[in-house]
Amino acid sequence: MLETTPQKPRIGVLLPTRGLLMEGNQPDDIEEVLVMAEEAEQAGLDSVWLGDSLTAKPRLEPLTTLSALAVRTSKVRLGTAVMLGALRHPVSLAHTASTADMISRGRLVLGMGVGGAFNETQRQEWKNVGVDSRHRAGRFEELVKIFKPLTRGEMVTFEGEHFWVKDVSIKPVSPQPTGVPVLIAAHGRSKLERQYKRVLLGDGAISISDSPQEYADALGRIRVHAENAGVSYESIEKTFYMTVNISDNREEAFSEADRFLNMYYGMNIWGERWGPWGPSEEVAHCANSYLSAGANTIIFRFASFNQRQQMDLFLNDVVPCL
Repeated sequence: MLETTPQKPRIGVLLPTRGLLMEGNQPDDIEEVLVMAEEAEQAGLDSVWLGDSLTAKPRLEPLTTLSALAVRTSKVRLGTAVMLGALRHPVSLAHTASTADMISRGRLVLGMGVGGAFNETQRQEWKNVGVDSRHRAGRFEELVKIFKPLTRGEMVTFEGEHFWVKDVSIKPVSPQPTGVPVLIAAHGRSKLERQYKRVLLGDGAISISDSPQEYADALGRIRVHAENAGVSYESIEKTFYMTVNISDNREEAFSEADRFLNMYYGMNIWGERWGPWGPSEEVAHCANSYLSAGANTIIFRFASFNQRQQMDLFLNDVVPCL
């Protein structure tokens, strides 16, 4: 019997497009983001990622910024973690994403989710674009059903509760054969069966703030739905998004991370579900526990006001242990 070599995990980093604006300053340029993307590529990482928000958590618009990153890089995948797709219209989003994918020569991947409405600022974000946040799950599912075939060059007709399109196609289309890949948010802690099933609308799953066991449970539910639908579970990309602060001083790491997350969200939404905050070996150990639970892609966000320092620690001390 031939032995199979374990697949090398895909490692990515979230770039600080929120951090540039978080302390109320208007940056002169986005050089820090561009340089971090170049460093990630030079270090052999798989991908770089950007978050998304329109008004609740001000930041650079992700697809515009990813297009800029596409010009400064040539190998890393360029992703969103995660995009609130339902804030957009699917035809417009497909056109923008396919253009960005063409610029990147087929390196775009969109992590997308239903999105939250945990506080008034987030609820207002939906109101600002005329979307009832109570309907965001149904709207998101319809969006993906329209978005995916449009990006692979199909003519689309769709009649739903939230979107109606007839004989629509776009140009350019994605250079990727199956269109722009979509990783759909699904979390083991919520236990909502609908979210596991909706993963099959896209190309993979992305999870955040689950424990390793919760994450394994979520992947187990996704496997069941994949098998029931005749979809290869192995073909589904399985991504976990971590938030860390790397430091030998745990107290300082915790303090900075807590301050960062409270400023980032307006509140520390997930509390102890973030982390770890501490030495590089603990960060690597935690990441490896998610790889053991079934992840094949790990995204790291640095809960720190010194992103370049965290990036250096990450590349030199964490990545070699993964």
